[in-house]
Amino acid sequence: MSGVLNRPRDAANPLRQLTIDQLRQRTSLKWREYPADVLPLWVAEMDVPLAEPVARAITDAVARGDTGYPAGTAYPQALAEFARRRWGWDGLAVERTALVPDVMHGVVEALRLVTDPGDAVVVNCPVYPPFYEALAHADRRIVEAPLGEDLRIDFGTLEDAFLRARPGGRPAAYLLCSPHNPTGVVHSEAELTAVAGLAQRHGVRVVADEIHAPVVAEGARFVPYLSVPGAENGLSLMSASKGWNLAGLRGGLLVAGPAAAGDLTRVPVGVSIGTSHLGVIAHTAAFRDGGEWLDALLSGLDDNRRLLAALLAEHLPAVRYQPGQATCLAWLDCRALGLGDDPAAVFLDRGRVALNSGTTFGTGGGGHVRLNLATAPELITEAVRRMALAVA
Repeated sequence: MSGVLNRPRDAANPLRQLTIDQLRQRTSLKWREYPADVLPLWVAEMDVPLAEPVARAITDAVARGDTGYPAGTAYPQALAEFARRRWGWDGLAVERTALVPDVMHGVVEALRLVTDPGDAVVVNCPVYPPFYEALAHADRRIVEAPLGEDLRIDFGTLEDAFLRARPGGRPAAYLLCSPHNPTGVVHSEAELTAVAGLAQRHGVRVVADEIHAPVVAEGARFVPYLSVPGAENGLSLMSASKGWNLAGLRGGLLVAGPAAAGDLTRVPVGVSIGTSHLGVIAHTAAFRDGGEWLDALLSGLDDNRRLLAALLAEHLPAVRYQPGQATCLAWLDCRALGLGDDPAAVFLDRGRVALNSGTTFGTGGGGHVRLNLATAPELITEAVRRMALAVA
């Protein structure tokens, strides 16, 4: 296996530039959580070198000793320009943004602005596990609105959840995952407009986690929540973290719609000051100068989605997989394999492949696994081979 996984890479594709031996030298969570005989295709770290414009910006800052507190508006300006180029949206106003240490920290801060302890927050499950952890830590009550069979928002279910979220007229929020993690669904403009209308009708504030917005498949179109009619009082969290693999260089932006601008005045100063200055520099460089690198990554991810679909059809035809329209993640329905609620445990124990367990994603996650596609094609091929042997 080692010889196959260490063959030369395609210089144009960031996912094909590092060998397994180089990756195992990394000290980050993805590569250190499990023993060396395990292929780690779980947490959303990407097996890529750092984009050159980002690396240059960071090393230049270090050379200057520029490692103090963050300042200025370069980050939101870079994001606004990126939004205009990529999504055709010119409504991201720099003055309606606030620095946050990272997206999940920003989600909690946004929910504190629009709800109080004990209030409800609606989520579409199965969904990113830290939603549950963060909401519990913030003393918010979770109301689940499961996705439909097609893995898209079920509006009847969502409306019912909104009603259950506001007993006695208490404040409530809807934590929208857009694009959706783990399914990779990109919500359409019509769907987001319907969300805004429903939220207005029921007095629910929308907080959109849009961290995966840059990572969209060919033929799909990301629509910022704040760009749709009726979303004027919404809040959004964005960053370059998922698009350019910057989880270790934290820095996010809380973006407010026109009617929510006043909410930003209540963000504690310590939240913005607590954002990493180097992180802000890295994210700014990514949005401003990292477009060519991102395009190469997106092309590689498209190839990996097709590869995974073909491999599963050949070696694990009982596994249901609908390639996502976004994210670097694949949501695999393994229920037909008869492995119980946690097939990830079986694949780890018998196949030495680490995947995310679907049970951690809430209602609807049992019998599923999440696989990280942001790696070399050879590693995906080897992982599916091992998974198939694990259930043979």
